[in-house]
Amino acid sequence: MSAAPEHAAVFEPHLPLSLLLTAAITGALAFLQVYSIQSVLPVLMRDLGIDAVTAGTTVGATVLAVALMSPFMGMLSDALGRRGLIIASVFFLALPTAAMFWTHDIGQLWWLRFLQGLAVPGITVVLIAYIGEEFSGANRVRLMSFYVSGTVLGGFLGRFLMGYLDEWIGWRAGFLVMAALSVGGGVLVWRHLPPSRRFVARPQMSNAAKTLWRHLHNRHVLSACALGFCVLFSLLGCFTYINLHLAASPYYLNSAQLADIFAVYLIGMVITPLAGRLIMRFGANRTVLLAVALSVFGVLLSLSTPLWLIVLALAMMSTGVFITQSATINYIAQHVEEGRSLASGLYYMAYYAGGFAGTWLCGIAYAHAGWPNTVSTLIAAQVLAMVIAGVLMVKKRQLKFSGSL
Repeated sequence: MSAAPEHAAVFEPHLPLSLLLTAAITGALAFLQVYSIQSVLPVLMRDLGIDAVTAGTTVGATVLAVALMSPFMGMLSDALGRRGLIIASVFFLALPTAAMFWTHDIGQLWWLRFLQGLAVPGITVVLIAYIGEEFSGANRVRLMSFYVSGTVLGGFLGRFLMGYLDEWIGWRAGFLVMAALSVGGGVLVWRHLPPSRRFVARPQMSNAAKTLWRHLHNRHVLSACALGFCVLFSLLGCFTYINLHLAASPYYLNSAQLADIFAVYLIGMVITPLAGRLIMRFGANRTVLLAVALSVFGVLLSLSTPLWLIVLALAMMSTGVFITQSATINYIAQHVEEGRSLASGLYYMAYYAGGFAGTWLCGIAYAHAGWPNTVSTLIAAQVLAMVIAGVLMVKKRQLKFSGSL
């Protein structure tokens, strides 16, 4: 009973701005490198002599590594703790990024991108577990929303900066600058991320196996994983191949101009914190249905010819995806009370597996019949997401994770 006043002092109704900003910055660092290569894909095709599908695999390499590593990082975090893994992962991410300066063939680039992906779950999976463990109620929703806003900012800055760095100093030197940003960001996180106060180590592998078994029989975890698959399938499939569409006739956009297109991400950064209010009012499944419907309309609108309409379409599509992502990770935090890192790891495994599938299948679609065929593939994934939200995701019941599932 004596611990209660201590927790009450730490978890105040109104979180300090510094903590909200730290969550956002950490989220940004996770995604600063992941998608940065998208804005220079046309240049890579020219410099390395590769086709569209091969260029798309440089995006898929990172998300494949994230998918493979996420559940293992969840188990490691449940055993060793949160904060140290988050900080170490941010610093490690700078190493393969800097090594891209010496890249001269697609094989080297692919493996370095894969190494980048191995570090990302140490930030994303562990931070979500950290927030879900240390905070509750409206505070948890606010921190999750700021974290997702940070991931949006990181995704935008990575693409935006690499596009302009390629125009100014070339893409190889540009990756050195990106690595320096990861190092600087790592110092900030190290200094400002508060230590865990509620973490309890669970190092036994037998416990991890039992927790994994329960997660795999938890319909809430499984539906969130399926939805996550569809979400990143749509986002990566869209933003990887829209670049090639806009670099070709009649637009002929260069790397810097393609980087400007990613400014639509900033709309998502503004909208996403408001997702918390939607989630609290309508629940996760209804919020997801509204958000995916917005994304579907955006993808269809991208078939328009005027460039300004395509930009508007991308803004709508990405905003819907960001709101869906925020609702889904809050849904997991709400329905999981044990093994949060492992549950987050399973979610991100499915999420990034969807991203890998999106870059692959949409690449095949684009190679066969251009952007219209890619749109058809994206719509199929989004319709599946609506079915998952409307049928499998339900309001929280009086089901506790530790009970019978």
